[in-house]
Amino acid sequence: MRNLSGGHVEEFVLVDFPTTPPLQLLLFVLFFAIYLLTLLENSLIVFTIWLTPSLHRPMYFFLGHLSFLELWYINVTIPRLLAAFLTQDNRVSYAGCMTQLYFFIALACTECVLLAVMAYDRYLAICGPLRYPSLMPSSLATRLAAASWGSGFFSSMMKLLFISQLSYCGPNIINHFFCDISPLLNLTCSDKEQAELVDVLLALVMILLPLLAVVSSYTAIIAAILRIPTSRGRRKAFSTCATHLAAVVIYYSSTLFTYARPRAMYTFNHNKIISVLYTIIVPSLNPVIYCLRNKEVKDAFRKTVMGRCHYPRDVPD
Repeated sequence: MRNLSGGHVEEFVLVDFPTTPPLQLLLFVLFFAIYLLTLLENSLIVFTIWLTPSLHRPMYFFLGHLSFLELWYINVTIPRLLAAFLTQDNRVSYAGCMTQLYFFIALACTECVLLAVMAYDRYLAICGPLRYPSLMPSSLATRLAAASWGSGFFSSMMKLLFISQLSYCGPNIINHFFCDISPLLNLTCSDKEQAELVDVLLALVMILLPLLAVVSSYTAIIAAILRIPTSRGRRKAFSTCATHLAAVVIYYSSTLFTYARPRAMYTFNHNKIISVLYTIIVPSLNPVIYCLRNKEVKDAFRKTVMGRCHYPRDVPD
C-alpha cells in the first residue's frame, strides 16, 4: 500500500473476481462480448430514434435518453474491469476512484428518476389518451428529461462532496469491481456519520421517491386497463407499458436487493454477482426488452439502416 504524505491513501486495490487464469479468460471474453453488444444495441436505438421523425414523440424521446444513459453506464464499469483482466493490475488512484464513484452515482440516480418519468408518461397515455398530446407536449418531455439528468448529477455531487472530505489511512482493499459508496465509507478512518446521513437522505429522495411514483403510476394504469371492456383492448393497452414495467422490475429489484443491507454488502462475494446484474446485464437487456417487442422501433430501424444501405439518397416528392 502506497500512502501520500500525511498518511492518506494514494490508491485503492479493487478485488474483482479472483479466479483461476482459464476462468479469468472466460470472464474477459464474456464481459467483452456484453460490452460490445451493449454499445451496439444502445447506439443503434439512439441513432434510429434521432433519424426517424415518426419516433419524435415523448415515449421514444425518453427511450432515447435511457439508451444514451446506458452507453455512459457501461463505460463507467466495464473498461476498467476488462483492463484488470488483461494486465492483472487492480489498482486505481484515489482521484480515479472518486471520478468513477461520481459518474456511477450520477447515472444510477438519473436512471431511477428517468424510469419514474417514463412510468408517468405511460400513465398519461393510457389513463388520458385523448388529452395526452396536451398533457405531455414535447416541451414538457424535454424539461422532464433535463430534470432527470440534473437531479442525478446534483445528487452525486452532494454525496461526493461529503465522501471526498473523509480521510483514508488504510487498509486500501475494496472487495468489489468498482468504487462504490459502502466500501469507501467502511475504509475511512475519520468520522463518517455525516456522510452516511447525507447518503441515506439522498437515497430516499433519488430511489424511493421515484419508486413510489412508478408504483403509483402502474397502480392507476392497471386499474384503468381492468376497466376496458374487451380483452383485445386490455392486451393492447398493457402491451404499451409491459416493456417498461419489465425494465423497472429488473433494475429496481437488483438495486434494492444489493443496497438493502449496505453494511453486509461486501462480506460475501456472491453480492458482486448481483452488482453485475444492474451495472452490466441490465444495460444490455434494456434495448432487447424495449425494441424486440416494439414493432414501430423495429420498422424504423429497418427503414433507417437497411433503407439507407439500398437507397443512399432520398428522392424528393
